[in-house]
Parts: sequence; structure tokens; C-alpha cells
Amino acid sequence: MATTNDLQNGLVLNLDGQLWSVVKFQHVKPGKGGAFVRTTLKNVLSGKVVDKTFNAGTKVDTATVDRRDMTYLYAEGADFVFMDGDTFEQTTVPGDVVGDAAKYLLDNQTVRLAVHDGTPLYVELPTSVELTVSHTDPGLQGDRSTGGTKPATLETGAEIQVPLFVSTGEKVKVDTRDGRYLGRVSS
Repeated sequence: MATTNDLQNGLVLNLDGQLWSVVKFQHVKPGKGGAFVRTTLKNVLSGKVVDKTFNAGTKVDTATVDRRDMTYLYAEGADFVFMDGDTFEQTTVPGDVVGDAAKYLLDNQTVRLAVHDGTPLYVELPTSVELTVSHTDPGLQGDRSTGGTKPATLETGAEIQVPLFVSTGEKVKVDTRDGRYLGRVSS
């Protein structure tokens, strides 16, 4: 148990049997009336974001979430297998928990896995990854001046938009949060 005075970004609360992560919070002390805390909470499982206000000093139930660095080993059907580098213990994570992160997972890549009471909650990737373009159509002569984009398929199977000058076989940097092209990686 904690109070609203102990809130901080990233803290996971257990509200009505659901886990909510504090995205941001603000203590408000109006001229009249009691102080309160305005929060933005994100549901750990569904990703739904809500705003919630608590009276200052209210007790809130915190959840213990263990975040560990794990190495991605391989996919097994719809599931993904990760290994703890310290204990060599392997954890199987269902595909729906991994979600969109699967688009940017490479073998032996280190990710952060959040676990609550032995149940994997989510996989947190680095903010950007370097992946090779496995296929993209060549840009046409004369198209380069417009600053347009074209679709490209990455080695993981993800499809992103890249500038026209990017060709098959090049390494590119991709933002894992929204799949945005961030630039070419020099060899």
C-alpha cells in the first residue's frame, strides 16, 4: 500500500483488480478546498489510457511488477521464448502479450520483460532497433526531389515506409514505438 503522495511515473497500481501504470501525475493545491492528485494511467494489459483524480493522501494499492532484461531466443508456434541471462531460466510468452513488439524482434536481442505474479505482462523493446531491408522496390529516376516514401519489408517481416533512396540490403534504424524510419545505418 502507498498513498497518492508516493506516486511516481512508471509505478504500477492495482485498481479494481486491473493493473494500471502511472504515465504522469500532478499534485494540485487549489486556493479553496483540499489538495488532490491528477493522474494519467495506462492499463498495462490493454494499453487503454484514462485520466483519474485522487484526493491527496488517499491510499492506493501498488502492484509488484518485476522488470528483467531477457534475451529473445526463438518463436514457438504463436509463443515467444525468452531467457534470463543471469539464471538461464527460459520463459514462454504468449504472442498476444508480445503484440506489435514481434515486428521488431531479432534472435538474441535483449528486451525488458515485465512479470506480475509469474504472469508476463508486456515486452518492452529499446526505442530504436537496426534492421536490414529484405525487400523494397527501386526508386524511380526523378522521384528523389519530391521527398516521397515507399514501402519496405524488413528482415523481421515488418513493413515500414522509407525514403526513395533506400535500397534492398541496407540497414535502417526504426522507431519501435510507431514503426517510423529514423535513418540509414552506416556499415
